[in-house]
Amino acid sequence: MKIGLVLFMLIPLAGCAYVGWHVWRILPLSVIWKWMVVLVLLLCFCQLFLNFVIGLDNLPLPVARILYAIGTSSIVVLLYLFMLFAILDVGHLFRLIPESFLHNSMVGSLTVSAIMLTVFVYGNIQYYNKVRVHINIDTDKVEKPVRLIMMSDLHLGYHNTRHDLATWVDMLNKENADAILIAGDIVDISVEPLLKENMAAEFRRLNAPVYACLGNHDYYAGEPRSEQFYRESGIKLLRDTSAVLNGEIIVIGRDDRTNSRRSDVGRLVKNFTGKNKNAFTILLDHQPYHLEEAELAGIDFQFSGHTHYGQVWPISWVEDLMYECAFGERRRGQTRYYVSSGIGIWGGKFRIGTRSEYIVATIK
Repeated sequence: MKIGLVLFMLIPLAGCAYVGWHVWRILPLSVIWKWMVVLVLLLCFCQLFLNFVIGLDNLPLPVARILYAIGTSSIVVLLYLFMLFAILDVGHLFRLIPESFLHNSMVGSLTVSAIMLTVFVYGNIQYYNKVRVHINIDTDKVEKPVRLIMMSDLHLGYHNTRHDLATWVDMLNKENADAILIAGDIVDISVEPLLKENMAAEFRRLNAPVYACLGNHDYYAGEPRSEQFYRESGIKLLRDTSAVLNGEIIVIGRDDRTNSRRSDVGRLVKNFTGKNKNAFTILLDHQPYHLEEAELAGIDFQFSGHTHYGQVWPISWVEDLMYECAFGERRRGQTRYYVSSGIGIWGGKFRIGTRSEYIVATIK
């Protein structure tokens, strides 16, 4: 545990040192200006940790938003600067990139700046492009077709504002769904900005009943306050409880993995299906660990989120190694799964090699 924590701190610091050294070398500026640029970059990165020290809830909302955006975006910027300079170093090693391009170079500085600007403008556009994913779920357990909207990881707060939520609500209302299912992380890191902007009013505009389970960020923000916000928003929170849709579909909301005392899937199915063994069952479980549990319990469909599919490449590749299914559809036996990359995002609003999405499912 201690070794992991040390590595967690050392790796970003080593990355900062590597990027800072390259920025220093490539800039065709005087020493004092080089120092200023490098210190600004370092301060932006440190802002992520300073936000926790300062406490964003204590600041005016516009200021808190700026500091949040700077701190969280700097991680992604650092990652891509590291990769870009690493590629240039390899090119230099094989004599494809001349030394003059990397040292006191106006051409090199402008090239790096142009590449970074292009990547992050693209990433920001990709984030705002919400992808509608339609899936058909065929079953003999329902008589009439049911239309569901499913989404996860809204991460409402200092970056995803009421304006963003209002746009999503308008988009979802056009689907005329029978119900909306949310697989956790409605709240980002604090309930305070949601209360200041009265985001609950936007949820109450949805034209279908909303059911949700908790995610780990809902716990980070303070589980009692998150739960209170759910109630004010008209969201039916399922914490190891269930709801029945159209008399034929049982939606089971599992409490988040953060709660070590949550019920196992088998017990939940036994408790809530009762005599209705032929009901179509949907499991909302925020974190997609141990997918075999739903299969063994006879769940028909599990919907999860949490992974964001890494938000940016190549973190998406790391997620593929961490999870049996980090994104998209999967089947185990008679159980179908969908792990969503989320409609929202944590941190900087960039999607590079991934997408922001919501799912429209027709069960028939």
